[in-house]
Amino acid sequence: RSDGFPPRSGGGCASAKVREPPLTPEPAPRPQRFWHVDLGPLRRSRQFRLIFLGQAVSLTGSMLTSVAMPFQAYQLTHSSLVVGLVSFAELLPLLAVAFVGGALADTVDRRLMVMLSTVGLALCSAALVVNSVLGHPQLWVLFVAAAASAGLGALERPSLDAMIPRVVESADIAAATALDSLGTTLGQVAAPAVAGGLIALAGLGTVYSLDVVSFVVTLFALLLMEPVPPAPDAGRASLASIVEGLRYALSRQDLLGTYLVDMAAMVFGMPQALFPQLATRLGGPAVLGLLYAAPALGSLLVSATSGWMTRSSRRGRAIVLAAASGGLAIIAFGFAPDLWVALLALVVAGGFDMVSGIMRSTIWNTTIPDSLRGRLAGIELVSFSSGPVLGDLEAGVVDSIAGLQFSIISGGVACVVATLALSALLPGLWRSRANSREAPTRAGG
Repeated sequence: RSDGFPPRSGGGCASAKVREPPLTPEPAPRPQRFWHVDLGPLRRSRQFRLIFLGQAVSLTGSMLTSVAMPFQAYQLTHSSLVVGLVSFAELLPLLAVAFVGGALADTVDRRLMVMLSTVGLALCSAALVVNSVLGHPQLWVLFVAAAASAGLGALERPSLDAMIPRVVESADIAAATALDSLGTTLGQVAAPAVAGGLIALAGLGTVYSLDVVSFVVTLFALLLMEPVPPAPDAGRASLASIVEGLRYALSRQDLLGTYLVDMAAMVFGMPQALFPQLATRLGGPAVLGLLYAAPALGSLLVSATSGWMTRSSRRGRAIVLAAASGGLAIIAFGFAPDLWVALLALVVAGGFDMVSGIMRSTIWNTTIPDSLRGRLAGIELVSFSSGPVLGDLEAGVVDSIAGLQFSIISGGVACVVATLALSALLPGLWRSRANSREAPTRAGG
């Protein structure tokens, strides 16, 4: 989700003067079976194995909390708008910290940044445990925990994302990206499906406690890793270095397009703030878990059969078509006559989102210089994290004005329209291909 107010492509981009190293052709991917995920990076890199294990466990715990918090907010207030506002509380800390986290990821040990942030996130989950076992849980604690977790996540994520290209061989980057997505989606499928039952049987305190345990496991995996120091030519974190990263992003239509398409898809195309309300109508906490798990199941199916994506060269085109198709699936979700059709539509939407996500990550990891990778990961974090936050608020507001079904369907329509419009405004994204010797197309035209 953890998926803004991005500038329009014309604003000041042509004048950006960024020294850009010549791009070299991407290495040919290692041979693999077409429909199978490539496990090679796990065999060849101990560092990557530890990252994969730690993050898979951590995300599982975080997904439990991501179901429990909106459920608790709705339980306390019976308002989808409040659920959206709890999510919206993440936005300002995220925007305030993401660029700083990106700059730090290029100047300090990336493993150390992830470790310190993980300790802070564990403390936030511990606060939720305490609040949930009180006789009268307080709504304000959910707002504070959401905001603090967003700020800490904005420090952690750029360093985490920038570590992966450093710990695998260049020929393994695409496969490692797909594996990272697979580990993520395994947690996203299992945790929400279990969370509803855990909430009903053991209570919110147990769910939040499991999240704390997951962070402890992640810290242990990080302690076993070797340091991941910054690039030899890294400078100091400063406002000028942040501006340099922004200029680089704005100078490339393919990068700018990946950020904006992702944000449009998340703002309009995944109405998670409405899930607690839907679950209340359709059966309670168990249904809530199914609603959260369905998109992740689609993502998991795509990740587990991702061999074809490491061979695809038309990555920009795949991003656009996948995002638009996800919007169509959300429209179908809005018209679904029963729970099982609705779940199927969410599975399809999640699958298309994962296609777009893997292609975006591959473009980022194979074309951005390592000395800029942390700062660009900070921009990426703003796009994929602020999008869902704004999307939850948008869904809650529209629901309060026009009703549940209209909120879902109008969001799907807006996702399709916005994606196609961005593709037309940023043709460099549509033309983006792998293994090109040409310099990236500049956003100014």
